[in-house]
Amino acid sequence: MGKPIKKYILAISVLVAVSLGGFYFWTQKSSGQRNQQLDSFAQCLAEKKVTMYGAYWCAHCQNQKKLFGSSFRYVPYVECTKDVQKCQEKQIKGYPTWIFEDGHRIEGEVNLEKLAQYSGCKLE
Repeated sequence: MGKPIKKYILAISVLVAVSLGGFYFWTQKSSGQRNQQLDSFAQCLAEKKVTMYGAYWCAHCQNQKKLFGSSFRYVPYVECTKDVQKCQEKQIKGYPTWIFEDGHRIEGEVNLEKLAQYSGCKLE
């Protein structure tokens, strides 16, 4: 291989490495901001006493939790297979069920925008 071709390959390699590094840091920054937003949203739901009732085996509940990612740890959650009495008292008939402090409830999967609308919590 001649020197011009080696320089060309080196230049392309450096350009690819820099591009991939930039993309990685950009996605990490975006991901971090999104996590902070979801943390704030989930904490607001907790402050407003919005509770999700569900079951570990419920695929819809798992989908609901995935929308929050690690921020779900802030969401008040009742596992109905463990706290059967509380779920019976709240008349939980399907999973997931979201109950708001004023008694309003949403049964089934719901997007975060709808939770924000009903709760008054900001989702940015």
